[in-house]
Amino acid sequence: MDILRETEPKAKPPTVYRALEFLLSQGFVHKVESTNSFIACCLPGHARHCSQLLFCDSCGTVEECHADSLSVALQTRARQEGFSVSHHVIETHGTCQYCQVMTH
Repeated sequence: MDILRETEPKAKPPTVYRALEFLLSQGFVHKVESTNSFIACCLPGHARHCSQLLFCDSCGTVEECHADSLSVALQTRARQEGFSVSHHVIETHGTCQYCQVMTH
């Protein structure tokens, strides 16, 4: 909000939430449930893809990656349970390659 107010002094939180909801609905960002935050999508325009986010618990970086086989397996299993998936974001926590090198 502080940065937005530099160019839009009358901006209120609902303005930001509406913008985030629009970006989310268009597939430009993913909601990170564990931190109640948002991350830019590395495949904009593919709103229905399965996003896998890798969180480094040491430095806080987040990388988005894709494994189509994982997405297919999740969709298949959901259908077997009679469940219709609207979207999914998989969050995985660990240590990135850089932090692993720095600690050894």
